[in-house]
Amino acid sequence: MPVRSLPVPDGLDGVRVDAALAKLLGLSRTLAAEAAAAGGVQQDGRTLGKSDRLRAGAWLEVSWHDREEPRVVPIAVPDLGIVHDDDELVVVDKPAGVAAHPSLGWEGPTVVGALAAGGYRIATSGAPERQGIVHRLDVGTSGLMVVAKTETAYAALKRAFKEREVDKVYHAVVQGHPDPLTGTIDAPIGRHPSHSWKFAVTPDGKDAITHYETLEAFRGASLLEVHLETGRTHQIRVHLAAHRHPCVGDPLYGADPTLSARLGLTRQWLHARELSFTHPATGEWASFASEYPADLAHALELLRGE
Repeated sequence: MPVRSLPVPDGLDGVRVDAALAKLLGLSRTLAAEAAAAGGVQQDGRTLGKSDRLRAGAWLEVSWHDREEPRVVPIAVPDLGIVHDDDELVVVDKPAGVAAHPSLGWEGPTVVGALAAGGYRIATSGAPERQGIVHRLDVGTSGLMVVAKTETAYAALKRAFKEREVDKVYHAVVQGHPDPLTGTIDAPIGRHPSHSWKFAVTPDGKDAITHYETLEAFRGASLLEVHLETGRTHQIRVHLAAHRHPCVGDPLYGADPTLSARLGLTRQWLHARELSFTHPATGEWASFASEYPADLAHALELLRGE
């Protein structure tokens, strides 16, 4: 078990424990949080939690359990679409069943691994297993992702996503008919109180804003266009489920398995349809679009025919 003892630098005064340990010791935020949860972080003899703040000049003692960090395995993904490619970035059309980047417990293909297998060179300061990743799509969500290839693009795109200067448009088929047909869901999202692998609308969660508009209504379902103002994990799925309109095919958040089976869906009907941002090199507004993959298009046609 590694152990480090050192004073808190002035530059980390007031910084959260998990973020500070990531900068100070090079730990991942997840590993830093685990160390705090296990009682392995003490400041002047007082045990700290992951969200406590450090104090400049205080004596910090940290211990943690080493574990194997995720690593990039080059695995080709034949149906990963390359929508745009230049010296600064690559825009991909991610199929369902592919994760954005490697993570503990995931042994399937990733966007980072697929790009490595395709000979794409990513040179950014991101963690090795997440290099170039400035935003993510769930494994079961298909559609557009931008990956930075240079440090300049990485920094610019990270800032643009943080400052909400990127337009992200999704299409989702949900159960039922939202009322009103067009609206905004403004509700904080955090970890589910009783299921560590789920998220939920919680009072102490991070702010999350989702705008939706009904494009088509079917018998018992609706096709929505969704604009994300924020980018929380599972945001669309959580917000729509909280309003009793879960994405069709999404059992994690309450979808009807009978309807999913009838439509031949084995994942949520959710697709990252459009992605627009200021290109970090040219300064011009760049927009990209993606067609529905075969499984979603088939399910939509079945709904239209009912």
